[in-house]
Parts: sequence; C-alpha cells; structure tokens
Amino acid sequence: MAWTKYQLFLAGLMLTTGSINTLSAKWADMFTARGCHDDPEHTFSHPFVQAVGMFLGEFSCLAVFYILVCHDRRSPEPKMNTGGSFNPLLFFPPAMCDMTATSIMYVALNMTSASSFQMLRGAVIIFTGLLSVAFLGRRLACNQWLGILITILGLVIVGLADLISGHKDDSHQLSDIITGDLLIIMAQVIVAVQMVLEEKFVYKHDVHPLRAVGTEGFFGFLILTLLLIPMYFIYVGNFTDNPRHVLEDAIDAFCQIGHQPLILLALLGNTVSIAFFNFAGISVTKEISATTRMVLDSLRTLVIWVVSLALGWENFHGLQVLGFLVLLLGTSLYNDLHRPLLARIPCCAGMVTVDEESSPGERERLLGDDTMEASRDH
Repeated sequence: MAWTKYQLFLAGLMLTTGSINTLSAKWADMFTARGCHDDPEHTFSHPFVQAVGMFLGEFSCLAVFYILVCHDRRSPEPKMNTGGSFNPLLFFPPAMCDMTATSIMYVALNMTSASSFQMLRGAVIIFTGLLSVAFLGRRLACNQWLGILITILGLVIVGLADLISGHKDDSHQLSDIITGDLLIIMAQVIVAVQMVLEEKFVYKHDVHPLRAVGTEGFFGFLILTLLLIPMYFIYVGNFTDNPRHVLEDAIDAFCQIGHQPLILLALLGNTVSIAFFNFAGISVTKEISATTRMVLDSLRTLVIWVVSLALGWENFHGLQVLGFLVLLLGTSLYNDLHRPLLARIPCCAGMVTVDEESSPGERERLLGDDTMEASRDH
C-alpha cells in the first residue's frame, strides 16, 4: 500500500529531526570561543548544559500533549486516548537513568565522532535483552539471541575502526576516542535499566507516550539544572576543557554563547529537534508501523555518517561501513524486522504470524505497540 502524503511527511520529519539531534550536538562541540573574564578561546565543552537543553526539548512534549488534548476536545467526536491517571513520581527513577545516560553520552560525544556515537548506541539491545530476561522473566527467541551476538560483533568492528582512525585523527586523541566509545557503551547499560523500569512500573498505567516523554523531561530538566550548581565547584582537572577545569561551568557556557551566537543556534537545534523527533516517532508508529519506525531510526545513523563525511568532520573508513551493516543486521534480527520480508515470500508467509503462545513482550513487538518506544528517542 502506498504511503499518504501525511505518512511521508512524518517519516521525513522523524529521519530529519533524529539526524539533526546528534549533528547539532556535535556541531556545538566543534565551536571555539572566548569565555568569561577575557579567557582565551577554547572549545565549547559543556555536555551537561547540552543535556539540560535536550531535557527541555523532552519537557516541551507535555505542551504538545495538552495542545492535542484541547484540539481533540473541541472536535465534535473526541477520539484521543489521553490515558488514565497516574502518579508522576513513577517517572522519577527512569528519568534519573535517562539523565545519567544522556549526560554520559554528551561527554562521550566530545571525545569521538558523531557516526561512531550513533552506531555504538546500538549496544542498548544487548543489555535490554539480558535485563529483560533477568528481571522481567522474558524469553528471548532464537533470532533475538542471534541479533545480540551479531550486534556484539558489530560493536567490535566499529571499535576497531575507531582504534585505527584514532592514529590518523587530528581532532581527537586516541585515548579520548577509546574513552568516549567505552562511555557510550556504559551509558547503554543505564538506558537498558531505564527501559526495564519503564516496562515494569510505568506503562501498565496506560500513560500517553507524549505525556510520558514530557514527564521524564520535566524531572530530568529540573534535577540536572539544580545539579549545575554543585558541578560549578567540583574540580576534575584535565577531564574537561573549560578554563576552571570543573565538572561543568554553566557561566562559561553562557559567556561563550555571547561571544559566538552560532553556538546558541546549535543548542536550539538540539532542543527543538528532540521534541519533534519524539512526536514524529510516536506518530510514525501510530500511522504506519513500529517496523517502519525502527527502519527509520537505523537510517538516521547512515544520514549522520554521510553528513559528517560531507562536512569534513571525519574521514571515510571502510571498517565503519562493515560495522554499520553488521549492527543493522543485528538490530533487524532482534526487532523481528526480518518477518515482514519473509512474509512476502509465499512459502514463508505462514512462519511469521503472531503465535498465540508468544510472551506479551513478543506479541507487543510483532503488533507494533508504541508505548514501549516512546521515551527512548534521543
């Protein structure tokens, strides 16, 4: 069936904003500007300020939710399912996981390339699968175990590509690249914990996805903004590039923005894109399918890599291509993306129907339940 113009718009919006989200964050990292008190020019190394902006974008999803509710109530026949009542504090633990993981990933983005950053985030399926078995009692299918093993192989290839390119990269030291890659993978463990917490405690309450994203964004924005105060006084030496060598110098960030306004444009691109990306992702699942959403999410990794090459932010490495393809294969197998392809083959069509004996998690994945994906888009 051909897509409608609205469906094409949603798919394009998701792919575009998802790519802009990572590219704008990396663009901000590449600026140099003077700081406060006539400090010499230095790189804009403020990952926690960037994370605050990202959570502001998620927080804005609450505004989108209430705008949609008001618009729906004014229609002759309201159709929007706003979800049931819930305790907002249910979102506090996953929001803290989100805050920690996002902050770590923005630190890592300062150390490695945008394409490696996006590819290595595919490690989340490894830890999500293992934690779902351990804490949710889920049984993984053979194709999911195979997908996990292939994903591990893909991560090794991407890491090897970074190791080789690190000897030729003038913008990042080899030690920084290795540290950045390890931080990204470590952050995926925390993201996996977030997903398990959401599935176990949150989504059984039938919370609208936009409301879930916005509530987590509120907690993340509030707590991380408050944490910027003690971070201003925590000395960490050469771990950061800000002049005072503290964990985060938000005042220096604002001074640099004042001296180089394009940094603000990059930060706004990150904030606005995350809001539209979450909205577009939820809408794609609803209007098209969860499978399409997963495919588009994989495609944005390719877009980020191609744009980074075109802008000269990184050099071409054949191993990265191989690593991307292996990661794509692993993600496809884990998320059952091979089923729609097999369904087109007459002799295999009967093998891909939803089994009535499947676990609830497996049926949700095959039927395209959007709530499990709502608050994971970054």
